[in-house]
Amino acid sequence: MRERKSAKLNQQPQPQPQLQHHQNGHLSPFKLAKLLDPDASWDKDQLGDVLHWTRQVLGLFCGLIWGAIPLVGGIWFLLFAALSTGIIYAYYAIVLKVDEEEFGGHGALLQEGLFASISVFLLAWILVYSLAHF
Repeated sequence: MRERKSAKLNQQPQPQPQLQHHQNGHLSPFKLAKLLDPDASWDKDQLGDVLHWTRQVLGLFCGLIWGAIPLVGGIWFLLFAALSTGIIYAYYAIVLKVDEEEFGGHGALLQEGLFASISVFLLAWILVYSLAHF
């Protein structure tokens, strides 16, 4: 019985080593440099991912700050929405200098990750505010 198992294990193809895009667990400098390079080429998925995760980080950061300062009220929510939208617009229009029409227009780019970042923002804001001030 052991011979059968070992024979089956020997017959299975061994996975081929894949090219590593990371060196020692860190992102390669090329990947990080691309985030600020206006001459870099972007496809729709890559740019969408970058905008999405930028918004998530911004939502978490603002939620932590808003909760720690004890800010309350709808005006602060609107300020986050305006700040988030302005930063995303400045990033793709001024820093990356992409042609928004290639990616579905301003609406598609500004909407990328918006609702998820609002959820992260509200969750962080409410948790930090409740834990720190009650």
